[in-house]
Amino acid sequence: MAQYPNVVITENGGTNSALNVTAAKVIKAAPGRLARISVIAPGTTSGALTINDCLTTGAATTSNEVFTIAYGSMSVGQVIALDWPFQVGIVVSAVPGGGSPQYSISYF
Repeated sequence: MAQYPNVVITENGGTNSALNVTAAKVIKAAPGRLARISVIAPGTTSGALTINDCLTTGAATTSNEVFTIAYGSMSVGQVIALDWPFQVGIVVSAVPGGGSPQYSISYF
């Protein structure tokens, strides 16, 4: 790993984590960078995991949507690497509706 003055480079992604994400929630209410999503349980029916660049779950709209993936496109143990900058905040605005979906999210 390269070393630069005043810069920390991580190879595994993220310096913070949100564990046991099972419903819409604010991950970070400030600018940041989403590194990875680990699928613990994808859910079994209806909907998708959706991530928005905003400050609150109520502020989530299609105009600030960064990522969405349907429950049927995910599998247990899947790791989704995004490495995406968020200008406002990192918000999970939706999770699949059935089957006890659960995710872990790493971010900066």
